[in-house]
Amino acid sequence: MAGKQAKIVTAPMLRRMLRHVSRSSSFPERDRAIILLSVKAGLRACEIAGLDWSMVLDARGRVSDTIYVRDLIAVIRSYRGSHLKANSIVNWFVARYQELGFEGCSSHSGRRSFITVAARNIHRSGCSLRDVQLLAGHQSIETTERYIDGDTWAQRRLIAYL
Repeated sequence: MAGKQAKIVTAPMLRRMLRHVSRSSSFPERDRAIILLSVKAGLRACEIAGLDWSMVLDARGRVSDTIYVRDLIAVIRSYRGSHLKANSIVNWFVARYQELGFEGCSSHSGRRSFITVAARNIHRSGCSLRDVQLLAGHQSIETTERYIDGDTWAQRRLIAYL
């Protein structure tokens, strides 16, 4: 997939992925967390692999509403109990997408999906594209814009309003 953008994960694809790991995985809770951290939090494979409990818990030790990703980032564990490496997460996604027949998807698909969905919903939250850029951790708004997938049906609906 060199030079190509990863395909985004649609809502039906996400439901299918979650159903798949709940039925076929030896570690369904872990695998569900991996998927949701990618699609709903927009984390990169290296961030998922290096996530530490201090990044997801609040001061009282409860799961926080916010994830603080630091440079030194392991909540997601291998079956041996050690934290997973970024390449293991990449390979995990490759295997799941192949099992489900989702062509064009990669470990970056969840991140692109997160950024695309966030950009499409900024009008509902009072946010701007700059807020999406900050959530994605991009230095340049142009980088964020390249992540946002177009939607032909949405474009048609927009034209119908004009």
